Amino acid sequence: MKTRMEAKRLVMGVKDKPTYFNSQMRQKLIGNVKRAVIKIGSGVLTAKDGLNIAVIERIASEIAILKRRGIEFAIVSSGSIAAGVPKLGFSQRPTAMAELQAAASVGQTSLMRAYERSFEKYDIMVGQILLTNRDLSYRHRFINAKNTISTLLELGIIPIINENDTVVVDEIRLGDNDFLAAQIINLVGADLLLLLTDTGGFYDKDPNLNNDAKLISVVENITEEVSHLAADTSTSVGSGGMKTKVEASEMAVEMGIPAVIGNGLQENSIIDIFEAKDVGTLFLPKKEGLKSKKHWIRYSPNINGSIEVDGGAFEAIAKRGKSLLPGGIVMVNGKFKEKEIVSLMGPEGQEFARGQVNYDYHDLLKMKGKKTDEIKRELGNKYPDEVIHRDNLVLIDR
Repeated sequence: MKTRMEAKRLVMGVKDKPTYFNSQMRQKLIGNVKRAVIKIGSGVLTAKDGLNIAVIERIASEIAILKRRGIEFAIVSSGSIAAGVPKLGFSQRPTAMAELQAAASVGQTSLMRAYERSFEKYDIMVGQILLTNRDLSYRHRFINAKNTISTLLELGIIPIINENDTVVVDEIRLGDNDFLAAQIINLVGADLLLLLTDTGGFYDKDPNLNNDAKLISVVENITEEVSHLAADTSTSVGSGGMKTKVEASEMAVEMGIPAVIGNGLQENSIIDIFEAKDVGTLFLPKKEGLKSKKHWIRYSPNINGSIEVDGGAFEAIAKRGKSLLPGGIVMVNGKFKEKEIVSLMGPEGQEFARGQVNYDYHDLLKMKGKKTDEIKRELGNKYPDEVIHRDNLVLIDR
């Protein structure tokens, strides 16, 4: 078991490099960003009595300055429920789903009005986008959302994106806006994910509980030790903590996109980050990131079933980059449909891949373990040979 100090050394990654190295690295990764996704948490946007209008106006002013420099922004904004709670007279955030949805409904109007008034001072229009799990889980809806947001950006409009909290239930929730923001970088083809929170970044321990907590400037690899350090620090205001921010950063770096966790309450923090100053925590991107569709498959919010494969199929897919054929299937679990995302399970019961399946579960139950010529006699020639083509399959690194 590694000690905390050993874990910290692993997290830092570049701890022995001089300061100018950090500066050059930030300039290289952030200095040429043309399109960014900024996620703003409830802890930044809200005060005791509702929305913190002064903070929203300051954030809008900083984004306006950067927008004039040619950078496009999509904003993923929390705050609708937190804004709605005091409007409804609740003393604290409710737990009942119906009350949460009511708070989101009245709070969302206040949130959008605050953004609209703040940005119109700089002749910038905003547009509201509300998404659910299903909008990101099904490819045609994903593409529709992508086209809408891309059009807004091309027109110079800043999309303000949130989960549609007024209609979702637990079974179809995305879970947290950090996860939503990481999905949006894929939707819009962003160059940077910026997660604004009420702390300075990612620390070696919870700064709310430890006065000696130290900010980690750079995370080279998101290891198991990093995940352990990212202990959940959720509050009564928001639904996430540092754990979800590190997970969102991992989704970004897997696509080859840098991520930064920064302080949304500190004046000029957004400008400082885009000017590559040493503020916040920078997560370094993978050199070879996942392509857009494979990233969508890997991080789909809705896995609809699983397919267990034998040892031969496991070796062919995991080691030789092959497609999944019917003969390698041992068991089919779940009532999934054609083109939905499923997990692939190896001989020892471990998930090792995810993919977009070419058949529904009814057909696969008939096909499993059979050779191609047997299947063609039973189902005809119009069906593809592959159950999941390798282009629609991504390995899961455990």
